[in-house]
Amino acid sequence: MLLGQFVHTEMHTAKGRVDCIVEADDYIYIFEFKRDADEDTALSQIEEKGYAKAYAADSRKIIKVGVNFDTESRSISDWKTVD
Repeated sequence: MLLGQFVHTEMHTAKGRVDCIVEADDYIYIFEFKRDADEDTALSQIEEKGYAKAYAADSRKIIKVGVNFDTESRSISDWKTVD
């Protein structure tokens, strides 16, 4: 538990592994991280692999987050959220 939030990393599903899930009181954040790609590719993986399906009956709001790390600048180059 991190500051009242539950954090799961590399969580296994039937179709792959979710990079990170953060469960808060009112929200569930599903993160997919990419390297030298783009945030839309990360979000597409969340959809294609059905990572949010496990939380379909949960009353909390689900927010999907796609993040891209740029190896040249060694930083986050793009990120995008979808709810």
